[in-house]
Amino acid sequence: MAIFMTGATGYLGSYVAQEFLRNSQEPLALLVRAESRHVAAQRLWRALQLHMDFEEFETFVHGRVQIFLGDITEPRLGLSTADYHQLVRMTNSVVHIAASLNRRSEKSCMNVNLRGTLAVAKLAYAAHTHHGLRRFSEVSTTAVAGRRNSETVFEDRAIEWDRSDYDPYARSKKFCEHLLHEALPGVPVTIFRPSIVLGDSRMAATTQFDMLRAFAFLARLPVIPVPRKTRLDIVPADYVGRAIAHVHLLDRPEHRIYHLSAGAHSQTAEEIMAGLRLFGKPLSGRLLGMMAQPTGQLSAALAITPRRFGLSGPASLLKVFWPYITFNTVFDNSRIVSAVGAPPRCTEYMSPVLEFGIRHNFTYPYKPWPMEARRLGVGGSLSLR
Repeated sequence: MAIFMTGATGYLGSYVAQEFLRNSQEPLALLVRAESRHVAAQRLWRALQLHMDFEEFETFVHGRVQIFLGDITEPRLGLSTADYHQLVRMTNSVVHIAASLNRRSEKSCMNVNLRGTLAVAKLAYAAHTHHGLRRFSEVSTTAVAGRRNSETVFEDRAIEWDRSDYDPYARSKKFCEHLLHEALPGVPVTIFRPSIVLGDSRMAATTQFDMLRAFAFLARLPVIPVPRKTRLDIVPADYVGRAIAHVHLLDRPEHRIYHLSAGAHSQTAEEIMAGLRLFGKPLSGRLLGMMAQPTGQLSAALAITPRRFGLSGPASLLKVFWPYITFNTVFDNSRIVSAVGAPPRCTEYMSPVLEFGIRHNFTYPYKPWPMEARRLGVGGSLSLR
């Protein structure tokens, strides 16, 4: 029996996968979108190298990881009949992380998030019918709470169907939560809602740069158009990955929904500005809240300008993330704090992460698949279907 997991080759998924590999003995069945076995192994190594070297990668996955070549948007997850039934028989629990994060594309979010979650739910229901499913864990987002302003949001009152959504991603994840509630009667379902996930509290390196790029852009402005007392609910990826893995492995989690957030300890823009340093120097930007609304409007206008002007890229990032930076809303995290403790504050670790992004031009220096491993092939260390 195994934990069936989607999204292990993504940023957050890599954190959850390495937590399972290091802190449990559970085998992992990973769905990976790739055209060949070797490419699938390379994608997994590309994701996990943020956390380990290749020798450790081989040690951890040997005998414990089985990769299924598939796609959550395809019928039966893109698997053959034999592989699909094998996955049904071996799945003891499910962790569904794979999703489209494209906040601008309704089509992408609906195709990947809604159709994909339905396909994974159908497999989970088949496993539950066959032998009983221990748990289905869905990684959602606090954005399901919709448009907010200066609020504290609690898990069981986050979704209000009459409230407007900020973007297609938030809307699709809200419906994914509803779908699982309706489609998996009798299956224990746990919903995890991360807030703004940014960086790692243990190291400067990161492979996720969209939000980091937006923060770096703002941090270097002479005038920062954010109100001083606006609270930013930011958590590091290592905390989120540890929380998901820990709760998923519990026999009986105390709650059905968990906010993976900073909660009441979310820091204000003023506190963050005072606590950050770039290459040893304090940030010099002045916070000017009265410019927040005009900045949002300007970024929306500049996002549709021709690419040759060089403004549409940064403006598009600001347009996407601006509501989440300025809505001054936090998500109560007392449930997850009771389970795994409180997350570190972003000023305790964010400066090196920002410096890493700037120094590496917001790209990660990936290591290639080692030549000696390529000669040996992948069958000896990974079981692939």
